[in-house]
Amino acid sequence: MIREQATDKRTPKTVRHEADLIVVGGGLSGTCCAVTAARAGTRVVLVQDRPVLGGNSSSEVRLWVLGATSHMGNNNRWAREGGFIDEVLLENLYRNPEGNPLIFDTILLEKVISEPNITLLLNTAVYEVEKSGPETISGVKAFCTQNSTAYELTAPLFCDASGDGIMAFQAGAAFRMGAESTEEFGEKFAPTAEYGELLGHSLYFYTKDTGKPVRFVPPAYALQDITKIPRYRRFNAKEFGCQLWWIEYGGRLDTVHDTETIKWELWKVVYGVWNHIKNSGQFPEAGTMTLEWVGQIPGKRESRRFEGDYILKQQDVVEQRTHPDAVAFGGWSLDLHPADGIFSEKPGCNQWHSKGMYQIPYRCFYSRNVKNLFIAGRIISASHVAFASSRVMGTSAHGGQAVGMAAALCTRDGLLPRDLTEPIRMHELQQELLKTGQHIPGLHLYDGSDLAQSATLTASSELILTEFPADGPLTPLTSAVGQMLPLATGPVPQLTVWASADQDTTLTVELRRSSKPENHTPDVTLQTLTVPVQRGQQELTLNFDAMIEEPAYVFVLFMKNEHVRLQYSELRVTGVLSVFNKVNAAVSNFGKQEPIEDIGVEAFEFWTPERRPKGQNLAMKINPGIALFGVENLRNGVQRPTNQPNGYVANPTDPNPTVTLSWPDVQRISRVELFFDGDFDHPLETVIMTHPETEVPFCVRDYLLCNDRKERIFQKTDNHQTRNTVYFEQPIESSSLTIHLKTVNGAAPAALMEVRVY
Repeated sequence: MIREQATDKRTPKTVRHEADLIVVGGGLSGTCCAVTAARAGTRVVLVQDRPVLGGNSSSEVRLWVLGATSHMGNNNRWAREGGFIDEVLLENLYRNPEGNPLIFDTILLEKVISEPNITLLLNTAVYEVEKSGPETISGVKAFCTQNSTAYELTAPLFCDASGDGIMAFQAGAAFRMGAESTEEFGEKFAPTAEYGELLGHSLYFYTKDTGKPVRFVPPAYALQDITKIPRYRRFNAKEFGCQLWWIEYGGRLDTVHDTETIKWELWKVVYGVWNHIKNSGQFPEAGTMTLEWVGQIPGKRESRRFEGDYILKQQDVVEQRTHPDAVAFGGWSLDLHPADGIFSEKPGCNQWHSKGMYQIPYRCFYSRNVKNLFIAGRIISASHVAFASSRVMGTSAHGGQAVGMAAALCTRDGLLPRDLTEPIRMHELQQELLKTGQHIPGLHLYDGSDLAQSATLTASSELILTEFPADGPLTPLTSAVGQMLPLATGPVPQLTVWASADQDTTLTVELRRSSKPENHTPDVTLQTLTVPVQRGQQELTLNFDAMIEEPAYVFVLFMKNEHVRLQYSELRVTGVLSVFNKVNAAVSNFGKQEPIEDIGVEAFEFWTPERRPKGQNLAMKINPGIALFGVENLRNGVQRPTNQPNGYVANPTDPNPTVTLSWPDVQRISRVELFFDGDFDHPLETVIMTHPETEVPFCVRDYLLCNDRKERIFQKTDNHQTRNTVYFEQPIESSSLTIHLKTVNGAAPAALMEVRVY
């Protein structure tokens, strides 16, 4: 029994934690920051004011995770974010292809609690910041409502990934809120006051068909007049969750301090919408449906943005400007929403894409005036217009990883965030990020301590792509179709395709490339052929005179002709894709982007893949064959296709694909890093949109490592991850290392993107 005498006042139980890094905010950016730092040896306290991790991606909000891939609706090929966020998304695909947000919660929690260097504090809100000087945070105070415990958290370094920037705000960090004028940064897409300066919050609902009649009596506060929502006719009984992202409100209010007011308005809307669906009589299919879940907290889009030494701008996004301190990338559209949200007469979003991915500089990830404060997530240093792209969770997570690695280097060397901008230190940060799989456009990894760099590389076979066999469907050209092919410098090979026509006609075929080698927007036409097609089945031989001046992907584009059917192939190969000039309703892709006024964005066509099981390659003979899938790609420092495949691919007929690294002398091997093809082109949305597989078909499932005596030293089965790290408790002594690529998760030939040996 506990009995205490009456007293005037008591203080809560108080626990003190000291760490190298305090991360405030357990959304995707904070989680990725914490795990990346912890794996690099940094002691981290991760403070999250909710019962689960993930922020807007968690089961409390249920927004799908997206970034530069943009639902495969833009021209950013192989653009899914790498590193730890890739690990999470692939794990979610493996366990949760149905997109259950509760399962996604468990994956994030499992990853965090598995890290011994992380102390996780859930249901714990930071409420006070302590400073040792005008520019230095010394600690924060937080309180957990579930265990009635106060926490005093101290560290040399802090990261605010809280979404609203609660710690950065209290620490006095310079910030902005709302839109800049066109004149401040020369951003032509800057919104008018009439359009509004802030994006609002959203709140979602899930439905379930019970199989029997269910009635719904709306709460008294439900919106009564559905016609107050100008787009109310878009509601239907099939869409739910973040498919209804445009249930948005609050852009005219203070999106920090008015959040509870905004939430109540969104609750009114949600229950009013469901009342309309259930009781208007317009949706008889909803008779057996019930509400399964309604969000309790709204998903926030925008509030404060904190100033770093650089402010990301519209021009950085559209022009794809390069930065010497690039540490992450983005690729979502410039995506502004009307401030009146669901009550606006305007479209729910105003999206404009760039022609490719853009770099995000490190100077956007720390405060310009609080010298030991990192910032991550949607609050990074960006203008309102650039924020419209950088705010999405995949991009935020990728930036969080950059902060985590930066914090680890600062901890190791006793530095402050700004110190890493010195060129030598920045180079080290970039290289350490690349080692984890963090793709940074335009940068290559070179690690002098990697034994693979001095090895002789051989393989049992190497793919020379001479043919996509004609074993797939015969499909009419109801929309234009393109085959992306990686080519080296020199002449374009002769191509032969199979076609069938219901009458004599002509087929227009264009050969294009991108104006930037690492983009995948076919905006430069090299040659156009007009090919006669006779009624019936036939081979069509395409002879192009164009020369390729630098290694790049070319697009062989077959223009729409409903009288022609083209033969497809079932063969899928790492680094090769077919694309289609179609509308993608999931984003603002109408086949072509055509601004009708000068808003600082470009006009171009969209050529995008289709999701598996669709999207087969075109059946095609290639003479001479494409020999760009060799074993030397394994050490070129790029782990995904860019302007080239950048991977080793075995011949599809090879019964036992192997890669061997040999040295003239015996080496002591303690660790091997392997990167497989996790198909960075597939977005891996975490909820709502289901996926056709639980493992990426290009990814090697089973593999063996053998020494120079052909002894098995490691075996892996059921792999579904891009990155595999193999540790040996006792170093292996061998003059060679052979990797047996035993089984692939799909029908694609075995592929490997990188190998490093230490």
